[in-house]
Amino acid sequence: MNTLSTPLHLDVADDDKTIVERALEGNALAREALYLRHVHRITGVVAKLLRHRGDVEDVVQDTFVQGFRDLHQLREPEFVGRWLTQIAVHRVHRRFRRRRIARLLGLDRSLDDERLQCQARQEASQEARAELALLDAAFDEMTIAERTCWTLRHLEQNQLRDVALIAGCSLATAKRRIASAQAIIEQHFEEGHDA
Repeated sequence: MNTLSTPLHLDVADDDKTIVERALEGNALAREALYLRHVHRITGVVAKLLRHRGDVEDVVQDTFVQGFRDLHQLREPEFVGRWLTQIAVHRVHRRFRRRRIARLLGLDRSLDDERLQCQARQEASQEARAELALLDAAFDEMTIAERTCWTLRHLEQNQLRDVALIAGCSLATAKRRIASAQAIIEQHFEEGHDA
């Protein structure tokens, strides 16, 4: 479906809006470029939220399948990364609902949760790994909504309004969830340092 107006190649300097436009015109390289440009960040967000290795790849793959299928619905192509993150977070929430139902039915026997401290780089110090363990313990006490907002804000460095958009809540709700999560984290760090 390439036309003379749609170059077969892409320039690495092309912005997301240009790449989305080319992908919508049927340029396969543009789809690949979108994937390569955003897959690492999406994978990081999903891994931090799910903490379950087996589900991360599935959710990331499903995110891009849905994203490419629904790309024509994207209103602001320059924000395709934020839009893909919204899709990923929605898919994470669906995965959590399934896990909760499976646990209630006694069907979830998986023990391969990948804690944050396991996601740390090899050269991370023992102190850093201990802090990640405290963060893991705090995450265990949070709702998925609190963990999502806190992770998007503090680990992924999103602006507050973007956190609200990605999490599908109001700005006030996002702030409240972040504050609640932060209180849980501070409690764990205080107890961890007192021990």
